[in-house]
Order: sequence, then structure tokens, then C-alpha cells
Amino acid sequence: MESENFADDLSTALVAVQRLIRRRLRIGVGAPRLRGAEVELLRLVAGRPGIGVSDAARELYLAGNSVSTLVNQLARDGYLVRETDPADRRAARLMPTEAAEARLRDWRERRTALVRRQVARLDDEDRKALEAALPALRKLAENLHEEAEET
Repeated sequence: MESENFADDLSTALVAVQRLIRRRLRIGVGAPRLRGAEVELLRLVAGRPGIGVSDAARELYLAGNSVSTLVNQLARDGYLVRETDPADRRAARLMPTEAAEARLRDWRERRTALVRRQVARLDDEDRKALEAALPALRKLAENLHEEAEET
């Protein structure tokens, strides 16, 4: 039986892990700090080059004008390029720059190394428990994504 506090304990632990990873990764970064929404947008565009602003807004569950503001800032900083959509001259397609790709690659490599080091500090039982929990955590993320799309 699920304890009364399980959902709260799980969400608290997930938020704490994510927050601590972000804080540790900020140390030693020479470039100006990117906000969470900026990183999410960069990751989305890098994964789906050519995505439009409205599709990006929908995917990130943000208002279109908020994404436009993020796009303007990231373009000014040299991380995104707006190209005119040949199918609709009024629309823009977003493309990552080499600087964005490099920054995301560096972040991903540093994040992987950080988590690898911390997982190595755990005993075998805890490492196996985390590995066994991955499918359930992926399913939880999928459920959250689906629920957000329904609303």
C-alpha cells in the first residue's frame, strides 16, 4: 500500500535532485547563465530543428509571446537563428547555432559526469534500486506529459 506521503516525498526528492544538479552545473560556467525556460527551448530546438514558435510554445506549455521573448533573447545571445518558413512567409523556423549545440553538449557531458560520480558513491543496493526505478520514472514523465496535453 502506498504511504500517505509517498507522492509528496517523491516529488520533493525529484525537485531536490534536479535543483542540486542545476546548481552544481552552474559552477565553473564562463558563459552567462541561462534560465530554465531558455535551456528547455534550446533543447527543444536542437532536438527538432526548424520547429516554429507556436509549436515550441505548445510543446513547452508556454504562451506564444513568452516563447517569442525567449527566442529574441537567445537569438541576441547567438544561440538561435530565425529562418523564414518557406511554406508560410509570416512564420519563423527556429534553428540552433553551433554555439547552442556546443553549450548543450557541454552541459549534457557535465551533467552525466556529475550524476555518474554521485551514483558511484551509493552502495550496490541503492544503485540497483535507482536503475530498477527508471522505467517507472519514465512512465510517470510520460503520464504527466499526456495529462498536460489533455488540458
